[in-house]
Amino acid sequence: MTSTLPVRTEPPPVLRPTTDRQVAPVGGPVRSGWREATLTRATEIDSLAEWIRAGATERPPGCEVLLDAIRAHLAAARGAANGRGRGGGPLERARTNLDAAEALLLDIAPPWYLLGIMPSVLGHAQRHLIPTDPRRRALERVAQALGIANSQQRVPPEERLAIAARERGTIASVMRAASSAAHRELVRLRSFRNVVVATTIVLATLVVVVAVAGFVRPAMVPLCFAPEDGGQAIVVCPTRQSAPFPAAARSPSASVAQNIDAATAGTVRPYDALLVLVIGLIAAAVAAAAAVRGIRGSSERYGVPVALALLKLPTGALTAFLGLLLMRGQFVPGLSALDTSAQILAWALVFGYAQQLFTRLVDQQGHAVLDSVRGANSTPVTPP
Repeated sequence: MTSTLPVRTEPPPVLRPTTDRQVAPVGGPVRSGWREATLTRATEIDSLAEWIRAGATERPPGCEVLLDAIRAHLAAARGAANGRGRGGGPLERARTNLDAAEALLLDIAPPWYLLGIMPSVLGHAQRHLIPTDPRRRALERVAQALGIANSQQRVPPEERLAIAARERGTIASVMRAASSAAHRELVRLRSFRNVVVATTIVLATLVVVVAVAGFVRPAMVPLCFAPEDGGQAIVVCPTRQSAPFPAAARSPSASVAQNIDAATAGTVRPYDALLVLVIGLIAAAVAAAAAVRGIRGSSERYGVPVALALLKLPTGALTAFLGLLLMRGQFVPGLSALDTSAQILAWALVFGYAQQLFTRLVDQQGHAVLDSVRGANSTPVTPP
């Protein structure tokens, strides 16, 4: 959003006293930052509109209609800020109505005001419109004619005012286009944040389901291993291990698998799966803390960096659980028979931290979406 305070290069006309309307008070305080910002900016635009109305010696056709429209947009923005609605609806209502009021202000502003605010409109367009956009290029040509784009160019003040008055439509339309592009960028940002939050909730639900299933029926998917040594075998689970038993069958009707299954059923505990999930979650939390150095804050109010960090926690818990299942299924040759409970927990820690291999791609996409919301803090940063 651009500031509406102009840098005046020509003295404004003498203001005529007006008593038929007073600027509404700012209001508040309200409970969130964007609501306070909305009330402040609405009062600023309202004051500028009244200032222009009171001091204008010649008004463009339909000025009163546009002034009424500005007041209607500002009333809608104030209503959204003072309301009790939650979610993105009130924020979008406030933002879009303020943008509309600011663009309409340019339709009734005198040439000296347009000339003063031209650098702000140019910067707004260059942040949110691509270089090949014809609207941005048209505004840059106007800036070139006014001597704004080239500090060495000297344009007489009277000619500058004439150009600003003649190009009023271009300046106002580019302001609307840049604000619309900025709004679409924020919509994409909010949509990405919602996808990340929904994925985090689904994964967290799966973590709870796995923990409850492991507690109720621990022998259903035991995270236990059965190493053999010298004809003896033991069952090693995350929380304890069994006594040694013969690895070879003692009778034709017996089998090693039956011995291992019986020992596993007697060794596994309800807290095994829960412990592995907690270890994976702790490892993911450490990975998230390490990734903070590559996460830059955002001036937008959607909390994308926080959502990306929270996604790592349930992902780490599940990768620890699934990684041990792969090892138990001999998916990794040579690592299918862990000897102690400490080794199982250590591998759970490794697999929990390894979620960074998957969430790194999401981090990169999140930074790309944040960089698309171009602004003064849009220097690209590559996450670790």
